[in-house]
Amino acid sequence: MLEMSLLWLRLATALYMLALLQAVLSLLRHGDRLFPLALRAFQLAAVFHFVSIVEHSIALHTVAANNFFETASLAAFLFALAYLFLEWRYHFAVLSVFVFPLVAVLTLIGATAGPSATWTDTRLRGALLVTHILLVLIGLSGLLFSAAASVFYLLQERRLKRRHVQPGWLTRVASDRLPPLEDLDNLITRSMNFGFVAITLAVAAASSWASIEYGTRWITQPAIVVSLITWAFYLVMVFLRLSAGWRGRRAALLSLTVLCFSVLTWAAHVGLRPLLEK
Repeated sequence: MLEMSLLWLRLATALYMLALLQAVLSLLRHGDRLFPLALRAFQLAAVFHFVSIVEHSIALHTVAANNFFETASLAAFLFALAYLFLEWRYHFAVLSVFVFPLVAVLTLIGATAGPSATWTDTRLRGALLVTHILLVLIGLSGLLFSAAASVFYLLQERRLKRRHVQPGWLTRVASDRLPPLEDLDNLITRSMNFGFVAITLAVAAASSWASIEYGTRWITQPAIVVSLITWAFYLVMVFLRLSAGWRGRRAALLSLTVLCFSVLTWAAHVGLRPLLEK
């Protein structure tokens, strides 16, 4: 029965990933027409997810929430149920940009608790790893552009608020060289969305690669934990910008905060890994 529950969970993961595609395209401003199809896939995924949790709980003779993987799966299902209720009651479609990635990643993590096949082809291992690295670099590029635009936005905003005060040399440069606040705000949004899409796909690729490479031990790797935390902050930032209308100064400060977490993630993967593992 445990094998069947894992099969249902992995099927639910695949359907959640289809719904995630709609959220990705929405951030790139091309996915609104796909929402009804994505919602159906999400609903069907929730059904399979429910069957998986019930079968797993029956096999264990207790609620399937005994370790991190089972808890992640259960949390994903509860998030999915809450979203489906809100969508049915209030037609809160914009929430899908937050919920679809969150549920897809949590379910993917839960699905890696079971035994995974070993690498049958080293070329596949290398290709998946290279794909992850490229997606991370693309995502960081988007975040860097967003952070740079945020710095310039704050400079321009300060200049406008202090236009009756004698400007310094940096403020004079901002006045002469930088685009208007609206253009900078649009650049922050587009770079942020583009970077988040790449980072989300990178997290999915890394989770799949690490589950085969390390087995269930992959979730205890400090670099992976820091990466997931950074991705979660990125997700919150994108959602607040889209749903709560966080623009201007708030969005700029959020972008710089996530960049700091990204630096920590990079350090965890490269130079500071031995220090973080102490």
